[in-house]
Amino acid sequence: MGLRVAWLGQRSDGPGDGLVTYSREITRSLRRRGADVVFVHHDAGSAGPSSPALVSLPLGSRLRIAAPGSGRRLAELLRRERPDVVHVSLSFSSLDISIPSLCHELGIPVAATFHAPFGSGSPMWAGLARILYQLYALPLARYDRVIVFGPAQRRLLAGLGVPDAAIRVVPNGVDVNRYRPGPSDWRERLGARRLFAYLGRLDREKNVDVLVDAFLAVDPPVDVRLALAGGGSERARLERRARDPRVALLGPIAEEEERIGLLRAADALFLPSAIEGLSLALLEGMACGTCPVATDVGCDGDAVRGAGIVLDPVDLPAQLRLAIRLLIGSPHIAAHLGRLARERAVDRYTLAANVDALLDIYAEMQVTRGPRTAPAG
Repeated sequence: MGLRVAWLGQRSDGPGDGLVTYSREITRSLRRRGADVVFVHHDAGSAGPSSPALVSLPLGSRLRIAAPGSGRRLAELLRRERPDVVHVSLSFSSLDISIPSLCHELGIPVAATFHAPFGSGSPMWAGLARILYQLYALPLARYDRVIVFGPAQRRLLAGLGVPDAAIRVVPNGVDVNRYRPGPSDWRERLGARRLFAYLGRLDREKNVDVLVDAFLAVDPPVDVRLALAGGGSERARLERRARDPRVALLGPIAEEEERIGLLRAADALFLPSAIEGLSLALLEGMACGTCPVATDVGCDGDAVRGAGIVLDPVDLPAQLRLAIRLLIGSPHIAAHLGRLARERAVDRYTLAANVDALLDIYAEMQVTRGPRTAPAG
């Protein structure tokens, strides 16, 4: 019998965000490698025999409160499915705290990928991120393995008491055969000679309003466009703020090929967030040969440095204006950095390498924890 994995993560019928994409891409890749995956999530509309849904109450855009009885139902599911390992994409729900104890009672090793953003630019957002890390430190210390995206995130968690021996650095990865340079008609559709893009949630910490203000302050030519793809709490405010034909608010783009086309057409992809983990949209853009422009927060700065433009989040408006002027006036720089970004993605951030590392971690956990001892019923 092959490897059996119980994956606890985020699922959606729509385009989703980075958490949804992470769960979708990893579970799809594990199945292609021959693993038997049961994907536990909260989206009742996409539930099925191998993807059961737990009932929960959304609390804001990212948090969920598990309904009464969800812990018992999860325990019954794990007893029935008898997975070799459990992998949780955090945050999953209010069950995050109790999942390690439940798995250990059943004799099943459990890993967690911790996606929580962090950064040091904005005192408010950095402070909120620090509180979140402090709240999660104790539960994370109970997982057999904790997967993070870079050394800075590892040091942060280890400093809060998560055992360093349990932490593994596995950067996000993209399918570089699917996300690659190629033809696109997006410039023609938007009437753009030069095209800058943003893909992601339109929420406050993403600083999209600062990007729009900087773009318009530069007063670019009429055929230079800034395309914003995504939805979120700031969308209505951005629509009021960006009443200029040079700014295109595209809304969420559900079709993956459409998102790939936009990235291929863009001269540069801007990600001016106040806090981040490691943006999948950033890596997707790099894989498509788009020049990345990102703040030095989370693990984004490490991904971009030497293959794009890294912005100081403390002086973001001025840094954005400078980058926009540079890329408008010197298109060869954007093209050169786009080629370097593609090379960086292929070298360090492939989905295949990510899954290889996860499979090694699963094998390591099984050896460390030994055979399962929990009864089947």
